[in-house]
Amino acid sequence: MTFGEKLKEARKEAGLSQEQFAEKMSVSRSAIAKWESDKGMPDVNNLKAIAQLLNISLDYLLDEDEKLSFNETKETVDLDSLEVSGKCRDKKDAACYSRYSTADAIYPLIRRKKMSKGEWLADLIAGPGIIQGADYLNDTSAYYLVETGGRQLLVNVSVDFITSRELANKVDPKKFDFGNYTFRKATYQLI
Repeated sequence: MTFGEKLKEARKEAGLSQEQFAEKMSVSRSAIAKWESDKGMPDVNNLKAIAQLLNISLDYLLDEDEKLSFNETKETVDLDSLEVSGKCRDKKDAACYSRYSTADAIYPLIRRKKMSKGEWLADLIAGPGIIQGADYLNDTSAYYLVETGGRQLLVNVSVDFITSRELANKVDPKKFDFGNYTFRKATYQLI
C-alpha cells in the first residue's frame, strides 16, 4: 500500500471527508487530494499532525513494503507455569492460547527463510537444508497467526516473551510472505 492509499483509508476510517480532514489539518482540500493520490507528500509537521489526528503511526504511513502496522505488544511469559492441554502441542502453543483464548482463530505457523540465489547455491553445495536448519537454530520461537475482532496479529512466542504485531493488510493463513520469511499454516489449529 502506498502512503496515499494508507492516508485515504485512515481518513475514511476516522469518518472524515477530505474537506473535514483539510479543515482539521488547516490545509486546503486540494492538498489532501494531492497527498492521497501520491502526487505530493506532507511536510514533517503535517505528517506528525496526520498521525496524531488519525491515531496511526508514522512508521505505518511511511513504510510501503511491509505488512506490519507497527502496533506491537511485548509481554513476558513463563512457559514453565503453563500446562499443555486441549489442542496445544507444546508450551508455546499453550502460551499463545492462554493469551488469545477469546480469538476467532489461532493458526500455528511454519516459518521458512526466503533464500537468495547465493544462499540456494551455498545450501546446495553444503547440503540441502543446512541454511534452513541454521536459521531455525538461530530462532527457535514459535509463530502464530491470530484472528481477533477483524484484525490479524502475527504472534511470536519465545522462551521469555510473547510478541504480537498487528498486520496492516489481511493475509491468507494458508501461506503468506512477511519480511525475509514465508509462513505456512501448520496442519492443526488451536481455535
